[in-house]
Amino acid sequence: MFIINLINLKEIMLLTLLIMCFILLWLFMTKKTSCKVYLIDFACYKPPVSQKCTKEILIKNAILMKKAKDGGLLSQGTLDFMKKLLERSGLGDSTYMPEIFSDDQRYTPSIKDSRREVEMAIFGSIDMLLAKTGVRSEDIGILIVNCCIYNTIPSLSSIIVNQYNLRENVASYNLVGMGCSAGLLAIGLAKQLLQVHQNTYALIVSTESITENGYLGEDHSKFIANCLFRTGGAAILLSNRPSDHHISKYHLLHTVHNNTSRSDRSYNCIFQEEDTAGTVGVTINKDLLTAAVSTIESNLTALGYLILPMTEKLLYVINYIARNLLSGNKIQPYVPNYSKAVDHFLPHVGGKPVLNELQKTLRFSDAVMEASRMTLYRYGNTSSSSIWYELAYVEAQGRVRKGNRVWQMAFGSGFKCSSVIWGAMKTVDYDDKNPWTDEIAGFPVTLNKCEPLPVFFEPTKKK
Repeated sequence: MFIINLINLKEIMLLTLLIMCFILLWLFMTKKTSCKVYLIDFACYKPPVSQKCTKEILIKNAILMKKAKDGGLLSQGTLDFMKKLLERSGLGDSTYMPEIFSDDQRYTPSIKDSRREVEMAIFGSIDMLLAKTGVRSEDIGILIVNCCIYNTIPSLSSIIVNQYNLRENVASYNLVGMGCSAGLLAIGLAKQLLQVHQNTYALIVSTESITENGYLGEDHSKFIANCLFRTGGAAILLSNRPSDHHISKYHLLHTVHNNTSRSDRSYNCIFQEEDTAGTVGVTINKDLLTAAVSTIESNLTALGYLILPMTEKLLYVINYIARNLLSGNKIQPYVPNYSKAVDHFLPHVGGKPVLNELQKTLRFSDAVMEASRMTLYRYGNTSSSSIWYELAYVEAQGRVRKGNRVWQMAFGSGFKCSSVIWGAMKTVDYDDKNPWTDEIAGFPVTLNKCEPLPVFFEPTKKK
């Protein structure tokens, strides 16, 4: 009887072992593993020298373009507002405007003019990217294009498919109306698509068109965009091919996106609409800064959970508990030290006031904010592509080392905020196609709080 029981026990143990092995095998086979996403390289478009526009020329052209468009005149109040805004904008005198803005006698922009502007930026950046990487256009399986305010038929993605003869089954997406954060939203979308489409490349193109969107009315809140936005574009090549591990610059670590459009204040702070005279423009109202700070703080909270070291998380929790239990002591909120988690911080160059508030909130040094302020100064606000000009800046300065973590943050209408964390897979060397290479020796420059411009007077109307 003992021997029989012993045999039964062995059979039970063997059966149990087999069942456990089967369960473990099933768990292993069904476990969803996300494939790694690599950033092979990127390219930023640098417009021709003929499109450079100083702040003084911008105001003069606005006066002449208003006259060329409808024979009217800009009021002295509007001219003074432009002057004051540009003096404090943080922009330099080497930014770029579309070709039509240099023709002050003919501001009657057409669809052809707008298409030319975006094609110059898109084709210029893609041509450079394909030349840098050696990737064939027929190997690209995913295409995502984002441009906020310009929409055309066929779409921008179709224009690219046609120009570069991409294959028929390419997964193409065209993102419009999503503001300056759309470039990083496109990265998040590409990340998800690369989990489904195996062994392929994803091409992302970020640009903006301002040719048909110059505002020449008298609503000052709509003139802000005229003063800050400039021409630019970038192309980014991602891959999930394991064989690209050794040639890629970065690998994707985290993406965090949040959208506060359910709040009326956030939703309305940047809004395209007509003024009282029927002239279309983009309103940027006084709620922008409040909406931006609130949305960014939510993004920081979610991102901090992913990247901050445990000591910083613990200090934050202790501070939070203390402030709630000892409210009478007026304990200041603890701001985590994000510099312990990242090596390079590259926020969207939305405008000088936003950068100032962001620096104040995160308690970052001027050195940390250098790339964003220099990009604003040299290229202006190029919308969703600006974060790539910033990354190109730190690369040109020779500051990206293997193992570094790069934090890109973008925010825009909606209000939306996106953060992406990259890990540098190698030390970035000299790149003759970097838009900063031929002038990086002159940076950083010293920025003044106010750069005075000449006084502009409204031309006298004929009686």
